[in-house]
This record gives sequence, structure tokens and C-alpha cells, in this order.
Amino acid sequence: MNGDLNDGIHSNGMKGNGVHHLSVRTHVSVNPAKLKSNRPRWSVRPSEMSKRTLNPIRAIVDGMKLTPNPEKPMIALSIGDPTVFGNLPTDDTVLQAMKKAIDSHKFNGYAPSVGYQKSRDAVANFYSCPEAPLEGKDVILASGCSQAIELAISVLCNPGDNILIPCPGFSLYKTLAVSMGIQVKQYNLLPEKSWKIDLQHLESLIDDKTACMIVNNPSNPCGSVFSKEHQQKILSVASRNCIPILADEIYGDMVFSGCDFQSLAPLSSDVPILSCGGLAKRWLVPGWRMGWILIHDRNNIFGTGIREGLVKLSQRILGPCTVVQGALESILNDTPPEFYLRTISFLKSNSEICFSELSTVPGLNPVMPSGAMYIMVGIEIEHFPEFQNDVEFTERLVTEQSVFCLPATAFEYPNFFRIVVTVPEDMMIEACIRIREFCSRHYRPRSQDSHELDQ
Repeated sequence: MNGDLNDGIHSNGMKGNGVHHLSVRTHVSVNPAKLKSNRPRWSVRPSEMSKRTLNPIRAIVDGMKLTPNPEKPMIALSIGDPTVFGNLPTDDTVLQAMKKAIDSHKFNGYAPSVGYQKSRDAVANFYSCPEAPLEGKDVILASGCSQAIELAISVLCNPGDNILIPCPGFSLYKTLAVSMGIQVKQYNLLPEKSWKIDLQHLESLIDDKTACMIVNNPSNPCGSVFSKEHQQKILSVASRNCIPILADEIYGDMVFSGCDFQSLAPLSSDVPILSCGGLAKRWLVPGWRMGWILIHDRNNIFGTGIREGLVKLSQRILGPCTVVQGALESILNDTPPEFYLRTISFLKSNSEICFSELSTVPGLNPVMPSGAMYIMVGIEIEHFPEFQNDVEFTERLVTEQSVFCLPATAFEYPNFFRIVVTVPEDMMIEACIRIREFCSRHYRPRSQDSHELDQ
């Protein structure tokens, strides 16, 4: 029958005259019940990318039993948002720039996907230096530094490639990479050396599938700031192996007095670098979602391909908020230096309070930060036999003391916890008192453990 049905019909299902025609013999009967059984059924499945997407912080925190002590007000030291407690407002000049942009009625429409040229020029001028000159064409504006990082990973990597990320490190790097089918290799940071990179370990991870390395300085979650000399050694590894760098510098210039921040790009003439930053942390406006990529490629290693790729990728969502773009030039150029200094002074003071208080708590080993908004605290877990790991430790800390610190298992670095130092000073002092009380209750010295075992 099939041969009869197809007689005189081309493979495209059309007669020679181009008219659809199909002749069915009248004696062929069609069973209505059979037709009904072959109807398509609903089958809507989540994409592979969505199934591969996992935010470790959410996965861990959502699984924790967080029931605060009702007799003590909650102190959340876990959220990397400097605006939460209202004690770190942005500067009035920043707000005025936004109000002026709104009142102008010039920024209510679509902008080019990579941002207004004037706004890109402003960012280029702000960050350009003789060692690493920038023009507007070297800037891609993005919806926050997070999207800038996503664009950078997307343009440099294919499924099956691998990227090198710090451990401990910002969890978003792995979340984005794994969702794209990119393998993640974690290089070690060394707490005993103020979280410097283990350069030998870093280089040992590189293979022919390594598409880029991510360098986060100043660091989330560590609060560390790399010296110029250490960054030059990092660049040497990249140069020797011809690996481009994604530099996450969202906390750039948020460093304490007595310590200098050195951006990575001016230190190298040959390693191509995509430097990601934004307004979120230094200007204390994370909700405004304004980030950028600075393309440093003085030897034209990226060529036109990477630049064109970034433009194409940015066209998927048509760029960041236009009102913030309209205010950007004024925000960058008119924010007074005193505003930055006040923020940094506060963060340093809170970090010193936290470090000083917790350094004398048996069983805890805080690592003094040099910048950003965080301090990492090591737990000598063998001295706290009631808890198997940092997740159980921090979970019980909430239950008993209503203090919530983020377990560093969220950064794949067990038996540490991260404290955010943006809370008001009195809350920081109170939190440290409660942490001390908690540790005193649960700490067991080794000699006591041995004695109990002997019995």
C-alpha cells in the first residue's frame, strides 16, 4: 500500500507541478480509536542546563535547620549585601546622579546591548592607566558583576573545556560553569599565607582543555588582597601556559589602610585579561545591577572574535538598566574620596574587632583580612566532638545563640565559616560575645578527650 500511496509523489511530498497532492484509496478504513490513542501527550521537561544549575550556598543553607533562640535577637553575619542593616548608605552624590538621570527623561528606552557609548567611555576613562590603557570600545556594560562574569565565561569556554577557580572561592563561578557543561578545577588558597594562591597546585591543573583561570582579588570569601609580587607570579603561570585570565575585581580598591590594591591588567603586557567589576560593593548599591567587563588585550590575542562574541552574548538581554547608565559618569567622577575612606575605615574597624575577639576563643582560628567585606574563621573541629563539620557547628550556633555565619562548605572549604563585617559595630561585638559563649560551652581540649577514651 505504501508504494501505491507514494506513486508520482516526489520525496518532498509534492507533485511535479508543485501542488500538494495525496490520493488515498477509498477502501482504506481509519479506526478513530486508534487515531485518538496516537495523539501526542504533554511532556514538558526541564532543560539539561537548568538541571545542571546549582547554587551551593542555597543548597546548603536551605537544608540547614535554622531555628533561632527566641530569647536572643537574630544577628545575620551571612549575607554579602552591605545595605541590609542600613548603616552603610551610598553617598548622596550617587543618589543625586540617579535622580538627575530620571528627571532628564533621556534614559527610559533601550540602550545598545553593550551600553551607551558615553557610559562606556566614562568607565574606560575611570579605569584607564598608562600601563593598561582603555577606550570605550574596551568596555562591555552588564547587569551587575555576576552577569559580567557569566558573559566572560561564556565567550571563553565551550562545553567540555575546563576553567580554574579558587578554593575557597565565590560559588557563582562553579554554578555558571557547570550549568554550561564546563568542567571546574579548583586551585588551593593557603590560609597560613593569608590566602595566597598555591601556584604549584594551580599550574599542575592546566591541560589542553583549560580555557581560562579565574583570579578573585580582593577575595570573597577570604577578604585577602594579593601583593603586586604575588600577582606577577600568577601572571607568569598564565603566560607560560598561554591561559587567559578572568579577573573578578568587584572589590577592587576596597582595601584597608596600609595595604594597596593592584589591578591585574597593568602588571602584564602579554596575558589577555577580562576584568569584571561594577558598582555593587564599592558604591554600596548591589541592587542597581550595574557591572562591566574591561577588555585588556594589548597584543591582540583575543582578536575580533572575543569582542564580537561578547557583543552577541550581550544581545540576549539587551544590556543593563538604562537609568543607572545615565547616572554612571557622574557616579564615577563625582563621588567624593571621603565616602570611600569612611566605608573602608568602618570595614577595617569591624574586621579588627572580630579578629581580636575570636583570636582568643579556644578552637577558632580567624584569618585577618586586608580588604573586601569578609573574614574567614577556621574551626578546630576535633575540639568540638558534638559536631561533625562546619554545617552542624553553624547550625547549632543559630539554635543556641541566634548568630548566623555561613559555613564554608558552601565554598567547598570545610571546617571554616565566613563572617560578613558590614553589620553595625554593636552587633559585631555582641555576635563575637555569643560566639565565644557558644564555643566555651562545646569546646573539649584534647587531653580531656584522651582521658575519656582511657576510661
